[in-house]
Amino acid sequence: MLDYIMLLAPAATEGAAGGAAQQSSGWSFWVMMILIFVVMYFFMIRPQQKRQKELQKQRDALTKGSKVVTAGGIYGNVKEVQETTFLIEIAKDVVIKVDKGSVYVAAEDAQQAPK
Repeated sequence: MLDYIMLLAPAATEGAAGGAAQQSSGWSFWVMMILIFVVMYFFMIRPQQKRQKELQKQRDALTKGSKVVTAGGIYGNVKEVQETTFLIEIAKDVVIKVDKGSVYVAAEDAQQAPK
C-alpha cells in the first residue's frame, strides 16, 4: 500500500497547485511514518515489554523447592535463592550455580501456578 501511495505522490505534485501539493506530500510522509511507528509500538514493542515483566515476576516468585529449567535445558529444583543467582539441584547431591536471567519456571509448575 505504501508503494501505491508513493506512486501517486509525484502525480499529485504535477497539478496546478504545485507548491501546495508538494507541501501536503511532505506532511503525508511524516503522518505515515508516525503511523508506522505507532503500529510497531502496539504490535511489537509493548507485548514484548509485557512478556519481560511477566517473566521477571515469575523469577522473583521462585522459592526453595520450585521446579525450574535453565536456558541450556537443564531441569532441576531450586535449592537456594541468592541475590543474582540460584543454586539448583539437578541430581542427588549435584548442585549448580546459575544466573537468575537464565532460569525459567518449569512447564509443569507454570501450568499449576494460579494466574
